[in-house]
Amino acid sequence: MTASLIGPARVPKANAVALLRLAAVGAVDDGKSTLIGRLLHDADQLTDDQLAALESASLARGQSSLNLSFATDGLRAEREQGITIDVAYRYAATPRLKLVIADCPGHLEYTGNMATGASTADLALVVVDITRGLREQTRRHTALALLFGVRHLLVAVNKMDLVGWDQRGYQGLAEQIQELAHLFGGAEVQAVPISALHGDNVVERSRNLDWYQGPTVLEALEQVATSTFAAPGTKGARLPVQSVIPQADGSVRLAGMLTGAGLRTGDAVVVLPQGNRTTVSSLETLGDVVSSAQAPLSISVTLASGQEVMRGDLIAAAADPPPVSRDQLTTVCWFAERRLEVGQTFLIKHTTRVTTAEVVRIASKLDLETLRLVPAGELGANDIGVVRWRLAEPIAADRYRDSRVTGSLIVIDPDTHVTVAAVMIGTPTLT
Repeated sequence: MTASLIGPARVPKANAVALLRLAAVGAVDDGKSTLIGRLLHDADQLTDDQLAALESASLARGQSSLNLSFATDGLRAEREQGITIDVAYRYAATPRLKLVIADCPGHLEYTGNMATGASTADLALVVVDITRGLREQTRRHTALALLFGVRHLLVAVNKMDLVGWDQRGYQGLAEQIQELAHLFGGAEVQAVPISALHGDNVVERSRNLDWYQGPTVLEALEQVATSTFAAPGTKGARLPVQSVIPQADGSVRLAGMLTGAGLRTGDAVVVLPQGNRTTVSSLETLGDVVSSAQAPLSISVTLASGQEVMRGDLIAAAADPPPVSRDQLTTVCWFAERRLEVGQTFLIKHTTRVTTAEVVRIASKLDLETLRLVPAGELGANDIGVVRWRLAEPIAADRYRDSRVTGSLIVIDPDTHVTVAAVMIGTPTLT
């Protein structure tokens, strides 16, 4: 084997005190995977085995230096093609944060995969190649992240070394992202000029950017307060029923993942969509009887009065239940090659309930150049639009901005059983 490409042994750091989920988004070849690899490498987050695998993959492709983009390309097909197809997750820890990093694919045809990564993210790490500017796919990814409830954007203006560390170009791109965030209802934006390839301003401060006094990428992540990301769904308790478990005494326990606010024994609740009111008799989690539980947590409950409760029902705080309706006005991210048209029928999954739904109106779609909603009669692959559905059964759904769990749907092709769209209850917030 040729000389090693890797340096001294690296030992992952621990003792993280807070959890931050971030999605790295942007157009293909703008440097997302290289940035994440650089961040992991320079922060000593790669093990010897991982570094050896990077060395082997780099040498196999005839590269004389370590290709850090392979740190997130977990599939062999991706390494061979040099692209990211699936969402690749990596984990890192600093003295202040534990990071869950989703490297989302940049190619247009994998927008659905990108949406998967953004749907659970607290922060979007938007990577932009300054030599190419803010391309349509980066605008689409950023818009999707904002629609999925991400309210903090960390913009890595990459490849600054190729433009002579141009301050004016950096500021122009930062302003474009700021404008985009403003159009979608506002989000905190921090822009950092970097070179992911050489490591400038990723973990270590660059000597080539004396005009920039802000944080590095890692410092910016560590400065983010977890209180900034108070999760949607804090209004009232929501327990989608996953399992109905018969007990020896004839009662049943209702199990699922608690979201929203906490739940206590004795709390008044309503079973939806039926609308029956009762109280919580008991709570269990991990096999232990408890008096209260905080979200997010898998729990089971018994109810005070005999209720006919089924999988797919929703137990909600009686003081603040979500509305129940068969008609839903939504924001749709359409992924399929087949066009979405009025009159089509699909399977709809809302929390643990599955039903059918018909498209009754396509009101508009998002123009990615103007970032405005324009009239539309159909949606094509990777379009984002406003669609009204008529469901076969009523669902108890919050607005997406209030709850990512009870405010979202997925659309499934009934013939192929492939997920063809991600849906958010409510319309985009565009200023």
